[in-house]
Amino acid sequence: MYFVDTIEVPGLGNRGYLAGGGRSAVVVDPPRDIDRMITAAARRGVRITHVVETHIHNDYVTGGLELARLTGAAYLVPAAARVAYERVPVADGDRTPVDADLVLRAVATPGHTPHHTSYVLEEAGRAVAAFTGGSLLIGTVGRPDLVEPGLTGRLARAQYDSAHRLAAELPDETAVLPTHGFGSFCSATRAAGGAATTIGHERQVNDALVKDVDTFVADLLAGLDDVPAYYAHMGPANTRGPAPVDLMPPRPADAEEIAARLAAGEWVVDLRHRVAFAEGHVAGSVNFEAEGQLATYLAWLLPWGKPVTLLAENPAQLAEAQRELVRVGIDRPAAAATGSPEVWTRPGERPRSFPRATFADLAAQGDVVVLDVRRDSERQDGSVMGSVHIPLHQLRDRLSEIPDGTVWVHCAGGMRAAIAASLLDAAGREVVAVDDSFDSARTAGLPMARVTPADVRARTDAGAVLVDVREEREWAEGHAPEAVLAPLSALAAGEPLPEPAQGRPVVAICRSGKRSREAAALLSARGAEVVDVIGGMRAWAEAGLPVVAEPGANRAR
Repeated sequence: MYFVDTIEVPGLGNRGYLAGGGRSAVVVDPPRDIDRMITAAARRGVRITHVVETHIHNDYVTGGLELARLTGAAYLVPAAARVAYERVPVADGDRTPVDADLVLRAVATPGHTPHHTSYVLEEAGRAVAAFTGGSLLIGTVGRPDLVEPGLTGRLARAQYDSAHRLAAELPDETAVLPTHGFGSFCSATRAAGGAATTIGHERQVNDALVKDVDTFVADLLAGLDDVPAYYAHMGPANTRGPAPVDLMPPRPADAEEIAARLAAGEWVVDLRHRVAFAEGHVAGSVNFEAEGQLATYLAWLLPWGKPVTLLAENPAQLAEAQRELVRVGIDRPAAAATGSPEVWTRPGERPRSFPRATFADLAAQGDVVVLDVRRDSERQDGSVMGSVHIPLHQLRDRLSEIPDGTVWVHCAGGMRAAIAASLLDAAGREVVAVDDSFDSARTAGLPMARVTPADVRARTDAGAVLVDVREEREWAEGHAPEAVLAPLSALAAGEPLPEPAQGRPVVAICRSGKRSREAAALLSARGAEVVDVIGGMRAWAEAGLPVVAEPGANRAR
């Protein structure tokens, strides 16, 4: 009987795998801290005979080269991947014996990268599992835009073809075991829920397998999210060949050294929970929770190569943070300290603090500065009216854009707001960290810049006009009964709103929500009070709201 053990890397949203039989095993896409793989193999009582990479990774530093060196395993890497070290080049169709009756078959699945290769584990000639790396994920696929901008469109189509190849060649019951898709930014879209899937299930739900190629590619490219800045350093590191990991404790720093490093412009990172940090911290330090997506966000925001000093509650927290950071190439902290702010501050100095709040607290305020640090893709689903939007990963370079006054900063749940609040606090700004789910913003009564179809009736009853910004042909195919037509193309050309909408609040709607956002921005710049409808007419119809089809309309002239 074969086995497959999953090695979770939750901080990066990835997985590695150990698979084999009674005597030997193969490791697929190992993280850089390879001791976990060695321990898993020892627990099974098997020898690691092969280490394989599905592709040259862009989101983490691989442990494959070092694991193969230490264990004497063959290191299998796609033949088309250009690397600077010796490896066993793998081509489509190659078969590698793993154990008695167990064979690993290579399947070329370009798309996430041009050389991407999946591996099918076969037991007695029957496919039992497919290690799909960044190809077929749970409900989605790996993003195609991490290699070279000019290749993105072609790779998106290759992802479609690769997904269909896997679906055509493998039985329904074959387990699909991807590397990405559990929170990784290598996923093209937010992956569907669930920890496990099969080829048969993916045939029913995966966008690459249920949409036609043109629709799939268009939707895939439109949904691509921001790329973490540190990704630019991962591919080159994996191509050169990563150095062995050093997880020895960093050199201890006292309060004087911490102060000196801050004065020199270095980063001092407090790993404690955001509640503890808000209650008291070293002035100038920044907060990245060890229990959150530490590696992703610290590597994204930290200027690459800048020295970093870590402050932790205890040695265990510090050791786990080091482990997280080596996975993204932050190898050796300049120094570290454990304990509390009272130990980390010099005599006569006091820790700084700032308040935390909820969206209900924010709703009770008057005219304050609200800073939204979510990504663009998240803000599409709604935002607080009048909020300043600077995604967290851009905040360090855009602090000067935030208006004067106390800043109430929020994200989707509280962790990123805490990071942003610490950056603002370190820059000398007065800040309140909103530690709350964004779902609470609407229920707290805060005015939203985007509304759901269900909210439209309340707006129009209060005097607003529903303005459809699609083109006349789309309008004629079906529109809300009370809407008036003002195509975005006409508005962009300078035409005014139709007479019924002039001087009144506007609710803009389009097909899916994209053009209505553009119209809202344009009309706001003209001085109009405007919100737009999340999901557009698609969401309107799905909500069961009335739709009429008639060519006549009030429209902009």
